[in-house]
Amino acid sequence: MRQFIERHTFWAIVLVLLIAVFLWLVFAVWPPWLVAAIGRKKTFVNTLFNGVTLGGLYFLVASGFTLVFGLMRNVNLAHGSMYLLGGYIGYDVAEASGSWFLGLAVAFLVIALSGALLQVLVFRRMEGDDLRQTLVTIGLSIVAADLMLAAWTGVTYQFAPPEWLFGAAKLPIVSAVKSSGDAVYIKYPIYRLSVLVVAIGIGIALWLFLNRTRVGMMIRAGVNDRDMLSASGVNVQLVFAVVFAIGAGLAGFAGVVGGTALSISPGEDIRYLLASLIVVIVGGLGSVTGAAIGALLIGLAEQFGLAYFPTYGVVLTFLIMVFVLAVRPQGIMGGR
Repeated sequence: MRQFIERHTFWAIVLVLLIAVFLWLVFAVWPPWLVAAIGRKKTFVNTLFNGVTLGGLYFLVASGFTLVFGLMRNVNLAHGSMYLLGGYIGYDVAEASGSWFLGLAVAFLVIALSGALLQVLVFRRMEGDDLRQTLVTIGLSIVAADLMLAAWTGVTYQFAPPEWLFGAAKLPIVSAVKSSGDAVYIKYPIYRLSVLVVAIGIGIALWLFLNRTRVGMMIRAGVNDRDMLSASGVNVQLVFAVVFAIGAGLAGFAGVVGGTALSISPGEDIRYLLASLIVVIVGGLGSVTGAAIGALLIGLAEQFGLAYFPTYGVVLTFLIMVFVLAVRPQGIMGGR
């Protein structure tokens, strides 16, 4: 941080000013002229939290995609189908057992197992052939989408979270002040805040796993020089199968989490696959930190676009991607 300030003093000052303005917008009571220009503070703050929590959900999906695509260089365009299948399986298990957590665990395990099988039966036979991987996984995603449509029909499903996650939490943010002088505080759903906490926890765990453990070192070494790692006695194929299983399992995990926060229905697989691709491209291949930054930017862009530019909101995410590719083609946190 000190080196950044010394080298880029101007940008450091700009960043500090932006942070100060942002904190003022969130915590200060807005004057009438600002309400007239932007709208109610409650709308702004809710949109902000919606964007952050949606970014957390996108990160849960994209973190698995980062492991598979960014680190292992396997083009798995069936990742969105794993998200949707995990959501469906988790829903059935949760409805049958009455336990949301059991549905979450089963979805993770089943999709992780399907990911390991996909790596062994498909990707291991097409290593280094990106075009074949792309075409085969597109075909698998189309088949999976039709099979899921036949099994679960076109009905929209939504999970019921545990009772202690129901309700709203009062945030220490004042939206307005009554004529009596009493402050009106903003409330936000507890479950959505929990999604953000889980996303942060998984992000930290993944970063520590990849950068501070022996297995993480093996994964990164295997990507850069597979033959040398194999010559040192490491079973590279087993390591890659485990990594693929973790990445797929995270997609199934996110399917249950996302199905509870929003819903699961046909077409969600394409939505989250595109979101994962954009997040990885913006954040940088193989970077968990980059995936977190990319997910946050895309989530905020989507929600602020829907709230303030509904006609052109969808364009904002692609403008971010185009800008990043033009300025930094390897992504925000990607290596050269």
